[in-house]
Amino acid sequence: MPDSAFLITAFATLFVVIDPPGLVPLFIALTRGMGPEKRRAMALRACIIASCLLLMFGLAGEAILGFIGISMPAFRIAGGILLFLTALDMLFERRTQRREGQQAEPDHDPSVFPLAIPLIAGPGAIASIILLVGQSGPGWTGTVSVMALMLAMMAVTYVFLLASPPLERMLGRTGTIVITRLLGMLLAALSVQFVIDGVRGTGLIG
Repeated sequence: MPDSAFLITAFATLFVVIDPPGLVPLFIALTRGMGPEKRRAMALRACIIASCLLLMFGLAGEAILGFIGISMPAFRIAGGILLFLTALDMLFERRTQRREGQQAEPDHDPSVFPLAIPLIAGPGAIASIILLVGQSGPGWTGTVSVMALMLAMMAVTYVFLLASPPLERMLGRTGTIVITRLLGMLLAALSVQFVIDGVRGTGLIG
């Protein structure tokens, strides 16, 4: 059984990497125009999908990537590119236009992309869960402890996402649009950082 210091560090690491409070305005932007029931369904589905992905990579992450022949730097670069495309949608209102035309696009579902991947279970979260499992010590006890912490973090994330409707009412349409633009810029910068970190991990740059 890992000591309490490791468990606290692991929980803090997952909290910082997944950043549930930071997901709230993103969730508002991605689900604007949806009813409360659909939002709850989107939040639940995103958290379940992200949990399954992190469980899979936590239990067999290095083996999976190694078997496919994908390095973690390459995975981080790919996640950065996907996140950059999401940022462009937010900056240029393409996502807003699609959302406002929801009736014309009944299959619109942001729960898989970009909510579950890469916003919740992104390259950083996947890399963190693989690293934490590796640091948890031999045997299954440490792995199970890290997986339990990850599931607890998914529950925390779900609670934060459920808190988004009152926050949206407080911000109003104008405030939500402003936040969407601002977050689009921040997401663009974050995606570029993902790519830079990935390229640095390949050893091509110092």
